[in-house]
Formats: sequence, structure tokens, C-alpha cells
Amino acid sequence: MTHRSRKRLALLILLVGLPVYIVAAVSLVNMLDRPPIWAELLVYIALGFVWILPFRFVFRGVAHGDPADEKAGEPPDPPA
Repeated sequence: MTHRSRKRLALLILLVGLPVYIVAAVSLVNMLDRPPIWAELLVYIALGFVWILPFRFVFRGVAHGDPADEKAGEPPDPPA
């Protein structure tokens, strides 16, 4: 996957997927009887970490510049 497509996919995940996941997580917690506040907090913390696990490969390195652009600016290796 190219760097540009990973950036676009990451943006799509953040703008569309994350709000959908938040609504699903809140709906899931609301289906439970009202747990103690500490248990509810633990559930929200766990769900906050769980959403990122499938998308780690997409977000890894997106904040950095495109590796292809960085290589283009370097001088070529000398012949051996």
C-alpha cells in the first residue's frame, strides 16, 4: 500500500469509522444494566484501545513524510 493511500485510508477511518465505533461502543454499554462507575470506566478504556488494534498497520508511519520522496532527495550510492 502506498504512503498516499495509507494516509487517505487513515483519514477515512478517523472521520467515518471512529464515530461509528463510538456510537456502537456507547450503545453496547447502554445495553448493560448500569454498572458501577469504575467498571464502566474500565469498559470505555478497554474499548478505546481495542478499536486501534486492527488499524495499526494503516496508522504506522502516516505522520512521517513519504519515504519515496525522502529517497529521491538523497544522492545515489557510489558504485562499488
